[in-house]
Amino acid sequence: MSITSSNSEIVQKLWNLCDVLRDDGINYSDYVTELVLLLFIKMVHENTEAGLLNKHTLPTGCRWTDLNDKDGLNLLDDYKRILLTLSTGKDSEGNTLHADPLILAIYADAQTRLREPRHLKQLIKSLDSIDWFSAQKDGLGDLYEGLLEKNANETKSGAGQYFTPRALIDSMVRVINPQAGEVIQDPAAGTAGFLIAAHEFIKNADNYDDLTLKEIEHLRNKAFIGVELVPSTRRLALMNCLLHGMEGDDEGVVHLGNSLGQVGMSLPKADIILANPPFGTSKGGDASITRDDLTYPTSNKQLAFLQHIYRNLKPGGRAAVVLPDNVLFEAGVGTDVRRDLMHKCNLHTILRLPTGIFYAAGVKTNVLFFTKGSTKDKLQEENCTTHTWVYDLRTNMPNFGKRTPFGEQHLTPFEAVCRVPLAERKEGEWSFNAEEAEVDDSVVNQGIDGSAQAQRIADSLERPLEKSRWRVFSRDFIRDTKGDSLDISWLKDANSVDAANLGTPEELAGEAMIELKGALADLEALVASLAGGVKG
Repeated sequence: MSITSSNSEIVQKLWNLCDVLRDDGINYSDYVTELVLLLFIKMVHENTEAGLLNKHTLPTGCRWTDLNDKDGLNLLDDYKRILLTLSTGKDSEGNTLHADPLILAIYADAQTRLREPRHLKQLIKSLDSIDWFSAQKDGLGDLYEGLLEKNANETKSGAGQYFTPRALIDSMVRVINPQAGEVIQDPAAGTAGFLIAAHEFIKNADNYDDLTLKEIEHLRNKAFIGVELVPSTRRLALMNCLLHGMEGDDEGVVHLGNSLGQVGMSLPKADIILANPPFGTSKGGDASITRDDLTYPTSNKQLAFLQHIYRNLKPGGRAAVVLPDNVLFEAGVGTDVRRDLMHKCNLHTILRLPTGIFYAAGVKTNVLFFTKGSTKDKLQEENCTTHTWVYDLRTNMPNFGKRTPFGEQHLTPFEAVCRVPLAERKEGEWSFNAEEAEVDDSVVNQGIDGSAQAQRIADSLERPLEKSRWRVFSRDFIRDTKGDSLDISWLKDANSVDAANLGTPEELAGEAMIELKGALADLEALVASLAGGVKG
C-alpha cells in the first residue's frame, strides 16, 4: 500500500496548503481535519466524474461545482451552509436534502474555522490546479492515506504519536493473509489503516477477478468493521474507507464508540483481528473500561483490549496485535491474561520491534500473532500454545526516525521465516549483523535444547544459534522458567551496560569526580583564553 511518486508530490502540495490555514489562525493539530472537509468534497467530485462513485454522492447544492466559481463573503457563507447541510441533511429552512447515513456521519458537527474568504478561495484554486487524472490513476484513497501519514509524521502529538508505520501494517497483513469472504475487525481503528491494508491485499490477490458479485458485495459492505472512540478521527477513517471503495453498514466501516464499553460487547466475532490498541491506563471518561464480560478486570487498556481480541475471534480465527513491553511481563492480572491467551489460542509468534518506529520516544513494542484454538483443533480451549517463536528485530538495530526511516526492507527477513508453515519452521536467522551481538548470559541461552538432534541442527547451521534473531521456546519453558512472562530476549545490545561489570559505588564516584575536575580545568582555561583575547 505504498504511495506512488506522483501521489507523494500531491501529498506534499496538499500539506503545503496548511500554511494557508495557519495564516487564518488555525492550529497545527487541526490542519488535516480542516483540509479534508474541503478535500473530500473535491475527491467525491473527481470520483463521480470518473464514474467510480454511484452511491454516497453529495446532494445538489453541496458539490464542488457549487463552490469553485464563487468569491468573497458569498463563497465563505455558501461553504458554511454546505457543511451544515451535509452535517444535518437539511437546508436552512428545515427541508431534507439528503438522508445518507454515511455522509451524515462523515460531516457530523462539521464546522470551518476559516475566517477569510480569500484563504478559502486560495485552497479551492490550489485543489483545482492539482493533476487529479494522475492522482485518480494511482488511487485517491492512497493519496488521502498519504496525507494522514504525513500528518502523523509531522505533528507528533495526540493520536499521531502512536501512528502505526505503514511498513509494519502491510507486513502484519501479509503474515495474516486475509481472504475474500472473511470478516476483519479492528477494535481501535484510528484512521482505518489496518482495515484498508487488508482490503487492498485482498483486491491485489490473483484470485480477485474470479470473485462473484456476491463476494464483491460482501467485501464492500460486510467484510470490515472497526471502532473508533474519537469523533474527528472516525471522520477521517470514514472518508478514508469510502475513497478506497469500502462502505460498510449504515454506520460505515468504522463505528463511533468504545471497544472497552458496550460497543465492544456487541461486536460480532471475526475471522481476523488486526489492531494497535492505544497505550496507557483507563482514567475514566469516554475511554474508560466499562465492560463486565472480561474475565480479568483491569485498568490496563492493553490487557483489556487483548482480552477482547482473543475472546472475539471465531474458532480458527487469526490475530496480529501491537502491544507494549509491559503487557509481556506485567505480573498479577498480566500473568493471568497471558496464561488465558496461551490456553485459548496458539500464540505462535512474537515480533520484538525496534525502538523509535513509533513517534512517542522510547516506546518499546511487539507484535503478537495468534490463532484461536490449537493447530489440531480450532475448538480447543485449553493448552492451545505448545511452542512460541520469537524474532528479535530490536537488538543492535538503528535508532529509527526521520534520518533513518523504518521501512519494508527491515521486515523482509522476519516475513521470510514467519510465513513458513509452523510445522516446517527452523531456528536460525542472522540478518542485520546479528552475529556481532553479544550473547545475554540468561536462562534463555542456558536453556538451549541440548539434545543430540538439536546439536546436529545447530552444527548444520554453521553459525551460532544463540546469536540467531529467530528462536523457538516451548510452553513448558515459558511457564516453568519464565513464570509465563513473554519478555524473552537472548541478545545484548551493543550500547547496553552490564551491571555486573560496573565498579563499586566508591569507584564510580571517584571516576566521576576526576572527570568533573578535568571538565572544570578545561572551562577555566577557556575563560582565561577568552579574557586574554578581550585584553588584546
